[in-house]
Formats: sequence, C-alpha cells, structure tokens
Amino acid sequence: MRKAELLIPAGSLEVLKTAVIFGADAVYIGGEAFSLRAKAKNFSPEEMEEGICFAHERGVKVYVTANIFAHHSDLEQAEKYFRALCGMKEPPDALIISDPGLFSIAREVCPEMEIHISTQANNTNYKTYIFWHKLGAKRVVCARELSLPEIRKIREHIPVEMEIEAFIHGAMCISYSGRCLLSNYMTGRDANRGACTHPCRWKYTVMEESRPGEYLPVFENERGTFLFNSGDLCMIEHIPELLDAGIDSLKIEGRMKAALYVATVARTYRRAIDDYLESEDKYRNNMEWYKQEIGKCTYRRFTTGFYFGKPGKESQIYDSSTYQSEAVYLGMAEGTDERGYVYLEQKNKFCVGDSIEIMKPDGRNIPVRVEAMKDEDGNPMESCPHAKQKFYVRLSETPEKYDIVRTTTGR
Repeated sequence: MRKAELLIPAGSLEVLKTAVIFGADAVYIGGEAFSLRAKAKNFSPEEMEEGICFAHERGVKVYVTANIFAHHSDLEQAEKYFRALCGMKEPPDALIISDPGLFSIAREVCPEMEIHISTQANNTNYKTYIFWHKLGAKRVVCARELSLPEIRKIREHIPVEMEIEAFIHGAMCISYSGRCLLSNYMTGRDANRGACTHPCRWKYTVMEESRPGEYLPVFENERGTFLFNSGDLCMIEHIPELLDAGIDSLKIEGRMKAALYVATVARTYRRAIDDYLESEDKYRNNMEWYKQEIGKCTYRRFTTGFYFGKPGKESQIYDSSTYQSEAVYLGMAEGTDERGYVYLEQKNKFCVGDSIEIMKPDGRNIPVRVEAMKDEDGNPMESCPHAKQKFYVRLSETPEKYDIVRTTTGR
C-alpha cells in the first residue's frame, strides 16, 4: 500500500500554522495572484516565506496554487510571479497549475520545481495523466466526478512514480470540477479567475414571467426550493477504500475556512489515517469519535460525492441553505505570561465563568472553566466583546502554544 499524504488548505499564515501543528503532511496556499480563492486572505511574499519556513522546520511541505485560467494580460505577470517564488530563500515544494500556458511558463522559469495539475484541468482518464506526466508533471488532481473504480484504473495505467491526488472532504462545486459560469454571469465575478461568489449555495425559486410574484417550485416542500445546493464531501468512513484505490494525496477543501475548521478536519483525518495504517480494527473502533469530531466544524449535510457512483438527489440540499456547526472558535493560544494567563486574539465572545474546551493536536479535548480575563494593560475584564481584541485569559488548565480554545454551541 502506498503511503498517503494528508493535504490541508490554508488561507492565511495563522491557518497554515494550525494545519502544520494539527497533523498535515502538506499544506496548499495561495499567493496574492493567480489563485482560485481570491477572497481568501492569501499570503504576501513575506508571509509565504515565513509560512514555508515554519512548515519545513516541522517536516511539512507547502504547495502554492496558481490555478486560474489565464488571459493574455496575466502571462507577463505570471512569469514574474513564478521567478519570485523560485527565488525565495525557502521556495515552495510545488506549484498547482491548471492552465497549459501557465504550465509552460512555470516549466521554463522553475524547471526544478514540482508541478501538480489542478482539478480545474478536468482530469478524468489515465491518458490525461500520462499526457501531463510526459510534459513533466509530478502529480495530477482527480476530477471530482471520478469514482473509486475509475481512480483505481488510472493507477493501473500510469507510471508508478506518478502521484494521484483527490479531494476527500469539503465543499463540492456544482459545475464540472469547478469550471463554473454562474458567478460571472450573475455577479460579474469570474470563478475561473479566483473571484467566485458561490451562487450554487444561494436559495432559488422559479417564477414564470407572465405570473410575477408566483413562485413555482422545482422540488417542493414546505420551505421552498433549492437548486444547485450541493452537500459537503466527507470520506472519513472510507479511508480503506481511498488508500486501496491508489491515491497518494488525500486533499481537504477549504482555503476560505478558519483555523478551527482546519484544526478539526486535519486532526480527525490524521488520526483516522494513522489508526487505519496501524490496525483496521482500531480504525473501525474509533469511527464514532471521528464522526463526532468532524461534526464540530462548519459543514453542510455530508455526501460521498461520486466515489461510489453518480450521486442522486440525496447529495443536494433542498430544505436549507445554511451551514451547521457544533463548536465555536474562541481563539488560539499564542503564549503564556508568568502568572499563567494565556494570550489570545478574540474570534468570538466568551465570558468569565464560561465552560469551554481546549482542543489539543494529540486528539485530547480538555474541558476548562474561564477563571479571569484582563486586557493588554492588565485591567480586569468580564468578557471579550470586540472582534480581534487582544487580551489575556486564565483557564482552570493552561493550554500550550497553538492549542485551540473553543466551545460547543450549547454553552
């Protein structure tokens, strides 16, 4: 069995550090240009170099996305961008590219750097994999429409050193591997150039022009109609099948997600993969823990996508357009003072006396009580009401640096 990599997204330096600490083998990020998540915070050159150094010091790889569909005006800037990446003191381990024009520029400018072919390139058969391999690509990301038998057939036909990457968790684009025209048509923001507004997540009804105000449901229930409203992919119960299919890199979607989401998903899949490689019985016995933990991050109703055949209406969400979450992100421990107060940046409000939880990278969740708070000047506080407020908090047990502080929604 091939050793599988756990590949985690990061939209900011904070989230990259979280991914590394909570179990990623590799992290994929976007720079300030050429990334399909233009609305993510993304990385300045300085942040990118700091993040890559942080990851490499801990044995974790970093891949940079440049997977837009380029126009003429992008080409000159792309060459400058790739030269800058290759010239960094600590360069990334690979580029993720979909456009053949950008691929050719990257090969000329960064001949020694690995190139991975994005899912945006619609990689649905083994001939496509062989095509990219002959051009110098190290890895190809599966189209989201492939089943496990189709992926297994790709593995059987491609060179043994070539790598297969596949999404195993996160949002599912409604259009063919994400090549969507809805956003551009409806809002003028081009999804294929990084500015998707996610109109596939909106709530829709149909109205016939001669009957204004009369809404006609395509799928009817008491709440209305939801078109294009796909569920989230979750393969936590199918690690054996993924590895048996010959997938080399298990990829999580979510460069727009916060640190709590990334920590939760990374830690859960890390443990599931390691447990299975140690013993299938151990993996099966811990399944309820994996499912419980995955449910604590933001998600929409889960589906297995196309892995076990073409999905039906159960993969779409017709009764709601909202996300679910069973936990709230309060902050990440940034350090501790001499009196045991932990330094945090506020992510959501909480108060002295609250019962909350320390989420540790090793899998432990430690219930604690908030005993005291003070601002940066040392003045006592009863709560932290202001977004991104920096303050100190004393808990009944002191968290370590990079531990996540969270609470359940039922607090």
